[in-house]
Amino acid sequence: MIGGGLAGPEAAWQAARHGCRVRLFEMRPRLTTAAHKTGGLGELVCSNSLKSEAPNSAPWQLKRELRQAGSLLLDCAESARIPGGQALTVDRVRFSAEIERRLERTPGIELLREEVRSLDALARAGPVIVASGPLTSAPLAESLARAAGAQHLYFYDAISPIVAADSIDLEHAFAANRYGTGEPDYLNCPLDKNQYDCFNQALLSAESYPLHEFERPGNCAGVPDNLAREAARYFEACLPLEELARRGPETLRFGPFKPVGLRHPRTGRLPYAVLQLRREDQRAGAWNLVGCQNHLRFAEQARVLRLIPALRQAEFLRYGQVHRNTYLNAPAVLLPNLALRRQPEIYIAGQLCGTEGYLEAIATGLLAGTLAARYALGLGVTPPPRASALGSLLAYMQSAHPASYAPANMTFDLLPPLENGSRLSRPERHARICQAAMEAHGHWWRAVQPAPHSVNMELASVTSPA
Repeated sequence: MIGGGLAGPEAAWQAARHGCRVRLFEMRPRLTTAAHKTGGLGELVCSNSLKSEAPNSAPWQLKRELRQAGSLLLDCAESARIPGGQALTVDRVRFSAEIERRLERTPGIELLREEVRSLDALARAGPVIVASGPLTSAPLAESLARAAGAQHLYFYDAISPIVAADSIDLEHAFAANRYGTGEPDYLNCPLDKNQYDCFNQALLSAESYPLHEFERPGNCAGVPDNLAREAARYFEACLPLEELARRGPETLRFGPFKPVGLRHPRTGRLPYAVLQLRREDQRAGAWNLVGCQNHLRFAEQARVLRLIPALRQAEFLRYGQVHRNTYLNAPAVLLPNLALRRQPEIYIAGQLCGTEGYLEAIATGLLAGTLAARYALGLGVTPPPRASALGSLLAYMQSAHPASYAPANMTFDLLPPLENGSRLSRPERHARICQAAMEAHGHWWRAVQPAPHSVNMELASVTSPA
């Protein structure tokens, strides 16, 4: 396994459960990246949310399947959970520490703090899972480009700012979840029309950092020009704030600043626009500016974001950044089992395989670890069925048109529709689709789950069904 983010540790755990011996390579802290701050496994760099827990939602269904399959990382997330409304939100530090603790105590897993610069020798020794993530080092990216085809390598992405809790002006903020559901876990920073217009204009005129060399066309992920695709793309679901503002004066109000479901408790009215803040840790000492990833110079970020009344005295613990996010054109290069078409002994997991999001990285890590282990052990290799959330995620990666492929989150439109479902209400339809997905996943998992063996695998709260 190459990569100690989310997919790599999950893949290592699953392979070890099957009785395989695993070497897990992670280059940090010897060699770090522009986004990471620690050398810990499973470090979350963009957000600390593992998406919705709302029943009959697509992320909820995907997590149900992962829990049924005994996901290590979801179990660690439960151990590090902090309030986050209907989202599974974690304390980043505790989450990372728990992953590392569990893997270090698991027989059969060897953790190596080394950079892997080439896939050639490893691939000759047996199955390799590449889960080196969005910030794959340049030498490994070049090796991956040769294995997969350089024309299929892309990059994009950005991260949001974080502010200190005691620097937020609570006179101009209110605690609430959208539509008043659950405990009020978000801080909401309202703006009236004049404040919003001033903010939008300041954002449009703010000075950005120049692109780094690796972000320029022809330099995808540090791959030399003769190997790289001559284009760079942002991921549409993770656009920088200033890029959204350029698309029109109302774009932010229909995106990260939407006020829907957030009535002000003092007036009972919907604000004109709202920025939501999500806590970063258990003690709520730091708050993430949701959806505020950007590429502005740090001084400009402070100037512009302090135009929001609740943030006039904000102390920034981390500024937003654009960073490299390497991924492959999955429908062009991957088999249904996540192996490369050109080199089927190499499996791809995490954001590298063209999915977007932490939860999806865990999901593909679980799949790659399970399928690669069964291949190594000479067992049947059958991907999950199309009706399941896991199978639907794989189906998108297989069936999307390569010319227009973009990384995908797990959404309901990836799941197969019900026959004659148009007669049902949307909640009923979603409930039945999730029920069918769970049944399909259960049949598949019972066929591929690891047989009992002598390795004692520690899970605190997640158990695999018989």
